[in-house]
Amino acid sequence: MNVQICIEPVEHGSSTVGKHKFVGDAIYTYIHSKTETIEEPRPKCVSIRIKVVPLFNLREVLNKKGSKLFECRAASYRKSYISNVLQEALLEESFENLSLNREKSILCVEEGAYPNHQQEVTVTAREVLLRKCGQTEPLPFEKCYPNSVLQHCQKIGEGVYGEVFLFRRPTGGGTSVIKVIPIEGSPIVNGERQKKFEEILSEITIAMELSDLRTNARNRTSCYSELRKVTCVRGKYPDRLIELWELWEESRGSDNDHPEIFDEDQLYVVLELANGGNDMESFVFKNAQQAYALVTQIACALAVGESQLQFEHRDLHWGNVLISNADDNNTTTFTLDGKEITLDTYGIQVAIIDFTLSRINLGGDCIYNDLALDPDQFTASGDYQFELYRLMQQQNGNNWQHYEPYTNILWLNYIIDKAITSVRYRKQTSKVHAKYIRHLKELKSEVLCYKSAKALVIDKFLH
Repeated sequence: MNVQICIEPVEHGSSTVGKHKFVGDAIYTYIHSKTETIEEPRPKCVSIRIKVVPLFNLREVLNKKGSKLFECRAASYRKSYISNVLQEALLEESFENLSLNREKSILCVEEGAYPNHQQEVTVTAREVLLRKCGQTEPLPFEKCYPNSVLQHCQKIGEGVYGEVFLFRRPTGGGTSVIKVIPIEGSPIVNGERQKKFEEILSEITIAMELSDLRTNARNRTSCYSELRKVTCVRGKYPDRLIELWELWEESRGSDNDHPEIFDEDQLYVVLELANGGNDMESFVFKNAQQAYALVTQIACALAVGESQLQFEHRDLHWGNVLISNADDNNTTTFTLDGKEITLDTYGIQVAIIDFTLSRINLGGDCIYNDLALDPDQFTASGDYQFELYRLMQQQNGNNWQHYEPYTNILWLNYIIDKAITSVRYRKQTSKVHAKYIRHLKELKSEVLCYKSAKALVIDKFLH
C-alpha cells in the first residue's frame, strides 16, 4: 500500500479549513490526517495537507533538524519573499520509491514513512532567521556587544532602518561595520513601523548569497559586501552606542529618533560586515581613470550576480557603492560562467551594499521586495535616482517578482552619469583624466542599448 501526499496551498488571511489553522504571519502549518479514497481499487491512504502562508522558503525551514525533510520550488512570499506555491517537492532521501504526479501535485512513497498519522509541524520566520544566526533564541544585547567591546567604535551612518557603526574588536581582526536594525517592536521608529522577521529575512538571505559569491567557482566576485556575522539580540540600546549616537547628533544632526526609546524587550538584527570604505558620493577620486575602474567593477559584479542568482539590485545609488583604496598595480578577478575576467583596479576596490529592495532567484525561489505595495517609492522628485524607480516600474509593469535585468543597466547608467558629472576629482587637468572621461562618455552613450549587465560585460570585457 502506498502513502498519498497531497499538497494544498492556502492563501494568506484564509480562515481555518478542516485541520488547517492560521497561526499568524509567516507560518507554514503541516497537518498529517488519515483519509479515505473513494475511487476503486485504490485503498486507504494518508494525506498531508499543507497550509502555506506565503512568506518564506519552505526549502529553508524544513532543514532545521539537520536533514532535508522537504524541498519545494517557488514557495510564495507575500512582500519580500518567495512566489508561486509548491511546484515541486522532494521527500527525505531515506524514503523509497518516490514518484511525483506533476498534474495533480501528489507525491507517493511507501507505507510507513509517516508512522504517526496525526502530526503538526509549525515553523515561523523567527525560527528561520534565528537558524541563519546560529541561534535558538535572541541573545542579550549587552552580552553580545558589551560596553567594553564597544569602546573602539564610532557612528558612521544612519537610515530609516537604523544606525551604522564602525567597529573594531579589541582582540584584533581589523575593522567591521555593524548595522543595528530594530525589529518586531510596536513603537514607530524614524517615522516608520519596525520591520517584521519575515521582512528582514529577505535582506539577510540576499546579503548572504551575494557575499558567498566570493567563493563560487563558476560565478565569482568579491564586489558585494562581505557579511561576516548576523546576530539577533534583545534589550535596551547599549550605553556606549547611545553616547556615539549623541555625539553624531551634536556634530552633524540626525533625522533619526533617539535610541533611548527602545526598552528591554526590543529585538534587533545586527549585521556585521567588512569595512568597505567610503561611499561614492564622499570619495575623492584621483582622476577619471579610477572612476572608470569603479564602473567596470560594478558592471562585472552585476553580471556575475545576474548569471548566478538572477540578481537585480534595484537601489544602486551612489550611497550604496563603497570604495576603499588598493595598490595602484592591483588587479581584481571575476569569474563569469566559468570564464575569468581580470581588471586593473587603478587603486580602488568596490563594495556594493544594501539589498533591501533587491531581487534574487535561489533554487527556483524568487526572493524580492514587492515595491507595488509602497506607492510612495515612486513619487519623489529631484535627483535622477528617483526617476529610476519609476523607470524600473515601467520596465517590469509593476511586477517586482519578474526578473528584468535591464534595471541593472538603468542603475549602471546612473553610476556612469555620476562619475562624469558629480563625483570629486583631485587631478582634473591631466591627459589621463581627459582620456577616461571620454571613455566614460562613450560607455554612457552605449550602455542603455544592452539588455543586461551580463550582455554588456560579455561584449566589452570578456575576450
